[in-house]
Amino acid sequence: MSSFPGAGRLAGPTPPTGPGPRVPVASSLAGALASGTLVLDGAMGTELQARGVDTSRTLWSAQALLDAPGAVTEVHAAYLAAGADVIETNSYQASVPALTDVGYDEAGARDLIASSARLALAAAGQAATARGGPAGTFGSAPGRSQGGGTSLEEGEGAGHPAPGERPRPFVAGALGPYGAFLADGSEYTGAYEVSQSQLERVHRPRIEALAAQGLTVFALETMPRLDEARLVTTVLAQTAPGAECWVSFQVRPDGAHLADGTPLAQAAAWADTHPAVVAVGLNCVAPETVARALPVLRRSTAKPLVAYPNSGDSYDPVTKTWTPVRGTGRFTALVPEWVEAGVRLVGGCCRTTPDDTAVLAGAIGAARGSTEDSDDFGDDLFR
Repeated sequence: MSSFPGAGRLAGPTPPTGPGPRVPVASSLAGALASGTLVLDGAMGTELQARGVDTSRTLWSAQALLDAPGAVTEVHAAYLAAGADVIETNSYQASVPALTDVGYDEAGARDLIASSARLALAAAGQAATARGGPAGTFGSAPGRSQGGGTSLEEGEGAGHPAPGERPRPFVAGALGPYGAFLADGSEYTGAYEVSQSQLERVHRPRIEALAAQGLTVFALETMPRLDEARLVTTVLAQTAPGAECWVSFQVRPDGAHLADGTPLAQAAAWADTHPAVVAVGLNCVAPETVARALPVLRRSTAKPLVAYPNSGDSYDPVTKTWTPVRGTGRFTALVPEWVEAGVRLVGGCCRTTPDDTAVLAGAIGAARGSTEDSDDFGDDLFR
């Protein structure tokens, strides 16, 4: 496995133990996470499939940006209506190399990526209006308007919903790993030979296209390798100065190692020192992996934690069918423990739905307006 500058172990202070203080209010997403738990949206691909969209081709759900942009908007709207505080652009699989491979020129590829931001921002603006606030989104730069509204300036309430209130929705630019571009499942192993220039060719134009639409929040997700996460945050700082992000790793079932074998504690300690990283965690894993990983993360960083696992549905490799898991077997039943462990951004990944989002939003929304002890919150959630 090749590496590149910045791929080694990061030296730094001894990681904190225990939950530690919450991240200070430095920017909009950081401020909101410091104020409480936010609900992230769920799966895009399976929701598009449910609307009759073909996601079987190389571009996966990104194909819908071309074939069915209205369906993408519908999915965003469904998650927002269910109570999501944060939605992601449909750009996980979209990159200039992937799009040029299927016939786009670079300008067309960049515009299609940018369209993922426009669709999400429009949906978020409509949701903000429905919630009774301005049509701007916290995912845009302070003082800049999105969707015809205005964003709050720093120090004027940005990121600080009052108890019981729902914040205006954030829009985060989704940045999948190089393995997603390969479309061979290697985002779950990290076993790919890649140069720095190849990585930049995937990541830099996508960040540029999304940032040009006003996004200042980004999701580095399903990252199987620390060296790649480090490079992407470097590119992000160069391309969108002042932007903030969360980094969500693809983690092995032991909850202690990234997909490529890097210790999760090492990855979390790196994130703890990076100024642009406002939260760190894991996604696209089984729900039980989250429970194993959270203590590792908590010992290594004082920053808010992120968790958005797969649904917990069971797959039969013989019949090649899924059996939906409901009730206490659903991943949402485990969320009280995760919140107690420091998770401040919680949502779903593969095969999760707006129904799951509604369960999360209902419980967390009740907690925002509650003065009860957190132990009571954990006991009562999802009964």
